[in-house]
Amino acid sequence: MKIIAMIPARLGSKRVPKKNLRLLNGRPLISYSIETAVKSKIFDEVYVNSESNIFSNIAEEYGAKFYNRPNFLSKDSTNNDQFCIDFLNNITGDILIQILPTSPLISSLEIKNFVNHMLKNDFDTLVSTVPHQIATIYNNQPVNFEIMEPHISSQDMLPVETYATVLMGWKYKNFKKNISELGFAYHGGKGKIGYFPLKGLSTIDIDNEEDFRLAEVAIKMRAQSEFSNPEYYEDSLNKVEVDVPDILIRDGIIISNFDEENKPVSDINKLINKYGTSKSWCHRLVNTENNSATLLAQMPGEGNRMHYHPNWNEWWYIVKGMWEWDIEGEKRIIKKGEVIFIRKGCKHKITAVGDEMAIRLAVSREDVEHIYPDSSK
Repeated sequence: MKIIAMIPARLGSKRVPKKNLRLLNGRPLISYSIETAVKSKIFDEVYVNSESNIFSNIAEEYGAKFYNRPNFLSKDSTNNDQFCIDFLNNITGDILIQILPTSPLISSLEIKNFVNHMLKNDFDTLVSTVPHQIATIYNNQPVNFEIMEPHISSQDMLPVETYATVLMGWKYKNFKKNISELGFAYHGGKGKIGYFPLKGLSTIDIDNEEDFRLAEVAIKMRAQSEFSNPEYYEDSLNKVEVDVPDILIRDGIIISNFDEENKPVSDINKLINKYGTSKSWCHRLVNTENNSATLLAQMPGEGNRMHYHPNWNEWWYIVKGMWEWDIEGEKRIIKKGEVIFIRKGCKHKITAVGDEMAIRLAVSREDVEHIYPDSSK
């Protein structure tokens, strides 16, 4: 199977003139998408697709090929389907992944996860999205809340998703069939369609001058390693947390379910199928006065903060994937099928690693104190 990355680039732009060529931290904007696609090492070929030869030198410098599309496709009226079908008719492949040059903060890992998600689920079309957990209305009607019910907190709302568009994936065969039969293919048309959520800086899309300034600041901070863990006001050197749902939100869990606990039988495989493997989630299986058991699923790079429990021994069973445990500064990789035990008072931090979602079963207790030292708030 041949997987092709295509980065479309017009020379003209109304809101930010020549934005694809504009220097961002000393480099052309488009160079970030090219470099990231190449570094992902998941593509057989990476192309810049443009009517202007000025992009050919940039493509070559950052390790991509250049496809010179016809000049008539440079018009403002040209849509995505038109330059895509032209590209597909001239460059052989099986799967096309379109990466916009206007999202310079997308990571190689996210691109790789996007492609693997498409392959694993055999989607004909895969669309990147941005999840929002906020009260949403459409056509004067509520989408994810009820007006005749009490207000609920945003973290308990059903997420709504909007197009990110930075990443789009299509099977060559299905795209061509939709163009032939329907006259369009961008949204998927006929075929199996999937959606892949992105978050954080990856969702920045430069569409105006303000977006460009924001990306400029973010790029410089990332280059200088100025990003740090969030800090909060505390009245002591060590922060104490006991509210598990709030702790998990701070640790980046997107979907939390604490309402279906203590069932006689829980099928872990069914729960994994229910929540999926593209965004973080947790589901508490057991919660009694003695202990609790919670499934925690996170994407590579996600995890919790350095902490310890002063009066509780804790253990986990690894259900899927791999986790890195940082225990008092000593790091070790724990894999599927293994159990790890942490004694009370021992500082530890857990991070999902590898190329896929990792899932662990945490056995603890609902009211266990989590102590976060000052250096790792």
